[in-house]
Order: sequence, then C-alpha cells, then structure tokens
Amino acid sequence: MRAVIAEDSVLLRVGLVKVLEMGGFQVTAEAGDAEGLLAAVAEHRPELALIDVRMPPGFTDEGVRAAMEIRRRWPGTPVVLLSQYVEERYAADLLSAHTSGVGYLLKQRVADVADFVAAVRRVADGGTALDPQVVAQLLLRRDSDPLARLTPREREVLGLMAEGRSNAGIAQALVVSESAVAKHINNIFAKLDLPVVDADHRRVLAVLRFLGASRA
Repeated sequence: MRAVIAEDSVLLRVGLVKVLEMGGFQVTAEAGDAEGLLAAVAEHRPELALIDVRMPPGFTDEGVRAAMEIRRRWPGTPVVLLSQYVEERYAADLLSAHTSGVGYLLKQRVADVADFVAAVRRVADGGTALDPQVVAQLLLRRDSDPLARLTPREREVLGLMAEGRSNAGIAQALVVSESAVAKHINNIFAKLDLPVVDADHRRVLAVLRFLGASRA
C-alpha cells in the first residue's frame, strides 16, 4: 500500500516513515510543505496521505487545506491529519466534508505503534479514525439536544464510533457483547432521529451529528 508523508520536522518525518514501513506501507514520497505534498500525490497517486496540520510557510492550517484539495482533485484518496494539539475544528471541517477514508490523530499517538498503524490502516481501508483525546474533548461539550438524550453508555459508544471502531472493537473496549453494542447503536440512531438507510451511512451521520454539535 503506497503512502506519502507531509511533515516539516525532518526527525518526525523519518520516524513516520519507519512506523509506516513497519506497518506494511511503502512510503513513495516525503514532503516538507503543502506544495510538495500536492506534487507528490499528483505523481504517485498514493493509497494514503499522512499530513501535518501546520506546515510552512504560515504554520496555520496549510495541511488541512492541502487535504481538502487532495480530496477535491483525487476523490477517494485516504488522508490522515496529524496535529500537535487538539484542534477540534479541523477534525470537524475534514470529517464534515468527507465521510470515508479520513482521520485526525495527535502526533503523540505515533509512540503507540500498534494503535497508530491500526488507525492509519483503518483510514486507508476507507474508514475513519478520530483521536481519543479529540473525542473526549467533544464529549465534554455534549449539553444540547438531541445528543443530550443519550445515556452515558450511549455517549461512550458514540465516542468510540467517532474513533472509527467497529462493533467488535467497541465491544472489546467496553467489555460487553457485540449484541449489546448493536442495541446501543440502534438506540443512538433512534434518539438522533437519523433516517432509516444502510447501517454504514447511519454510522457516518451519527458521527457527523456528534462533530457538528461541537461547533455550535
């Protein structure tokens, strides 16, 4: 699976290359800024782009804008944003615009190689991955309807859904059965007044509702 990396810190970029290669990815290009990233994606058409949120020249949101441009020019290219701090509006911007093959992780997550690689691979396979610290911060803001209808356990389940966990992954994290998880998810769908469509689409809608409320 081909990947490109955009990170202005040479040391971190080298570390990311090693981690991805350990996870079975082939890093076909590296870039230190958004312009170099876009050129690399155009040349290599990777199956994953790992992108620093803040890059030269302004060190603001260059990575976010580059990720959005990648998805505009090459729809379906999986992208993972890396950030030093929790900046939930960037996660919300990316996930509100694109509902599959996207992720937002904190750089400290790289230290846990197994979890980091699993999250990146989930995105490369078309899923989503949201850093647990971002999820935790969003959950602290849950004081408005319809999310206020959810029980504490349902909020836990929704938070894990936002991280991109499968039903089996949620069951393992909460030490409950998959049938219990399915019941909680159905309750979430009902309480959020989500339309009756296919299950995967309803999961995306639930996560978007979760993210959208953080921006109110």
